[in-house]
Amino acid sequence: MSNNIEIDNNANTDTDTGVVYLVGSGPGDPSLLTVKAKQLLETADIILHDKLPGPAIIESIPESKREDVGKRAGGERTSQEYTNDRLVELAEAGKTVVRLKGGDPFVFGRGGEEMEHLAAAGVPFETVPGITSAIGGPGVAGIPVTHREHASSVSFVTGHEDPTKEESAIDWEALAATGGTIVVLMGVGKLPAYTAELQDAGMDPETPIALIERATRPSMQVAVGTLDTAVDVRDEAEIEPPAITIIGEVAATREHVSHWLEQTQHNRSELDTNEDI
Repeated sequence: MSNNIEIDNNANTDTDTGVVYLVGSGPGDPSLLTVKAKQLLETADIILHDKLPGPAIIESIPESKREDVGKRAGGERTSQEYTNDRLVELAEAGKTVVRLKGGDPFVFGRGGEEMEHLAAAGVPFETVPGITSAIGGPGVAGIPVTHREHASSVSFVTGHEDPTKEESAIDWEALAATGGTIVVLMGVGKLPAYTAELQDAGMDPETPIALIERATRPSMQVAVGTLDTAVDVRDEAEIEPPAITIIGEVAATREHVSHWLEQTQHNRSELDTNEDI
């Protein structure tokens, strides 16, 4: 059975208009790209990428075919309006365009906004899901986001809401009362604020937490603690974005498997060093 996927770059009613693919790149490890995502990166005319796809993924794309439209909190930014208009402009010029995002396009990736903009402009598009770091990140760190003994629900929360909002849309009190796992993406900077809100809402200060930086990448770092010690743990380990926070009893399961994870990582590093894969 062939793994080749037929990708019709002219699958639209207007043959003069190109196609935009909203593609998730996964949490960073190039081997976690989907087959379709990899093929699209090889065949597209141009790739508009943000800052979150792993460096190895971005560097695999010829420089002449890639355009950086990424955003960094407090740093250099490309406006979402520019990105939206650029996707339409390129497609109307007949290009096959990949909009490459970290994780999955629709998990705090603004894929929904881009999809609506393309539809309003009459531009054909297709979505290509990716592994979200909200699940894949904890998994590679030995933390299941659900567990029959610890958590039957999981909530995904952004730690970086739209700054133009007058007030937060996140109900931390309700989240504290769920009893499930809370996964916060892009929440390193606001860690002091939401860990305090959760404790004020009645969550046990001894609730286990884990911080995972650069999940699935060679430089991945994991730091564990409790809700009460989370900020100290972050600072001592010098955790920086991109990172995710896992809050709940499942975070403590890592200690039962960490030895095996470290051995697997060691073996993988030796394999990467000694073999041409």
